[in-house]
Amino acid sequence: MKLEGYNIGLAVTGSFCTFDKLVPEAEKLVQQKANVYPIFSTNAASIDTRFGKAEDWVRRFEEITGHDAIRTIADAEPIGPKKLMDILVIAPCTGKAL
Repeated sequence: MKLEGYNIGLAVTGSFCTFDKLVPEAEKLVQQKANVYPIFSTNAASIDTRFGKAEDWVRRFEEITGHDAIRTIADAEPIGPKKLMDILVIAPCTGKAL
């Protein structure tokens, strides 16, 4: 499937130990010319862990995608009603997010 031109929301939730595995996947989507928009849960955007500082992860995904991260519920609310995304990927998808 060609992803060029698709708007993909990449929603990053907890399970901090897997963030490094998501980086190459985000890079692959961008290489396929998809428009990737990082979306961070409150915890993913604010909790520093032994796997890295939250702000560093947010910045890294912003740099990969070329888009500012969506970090608040208010900023995320228009995604559905305005049909801003063609695909929403939740990764990692924790039990709480599910």
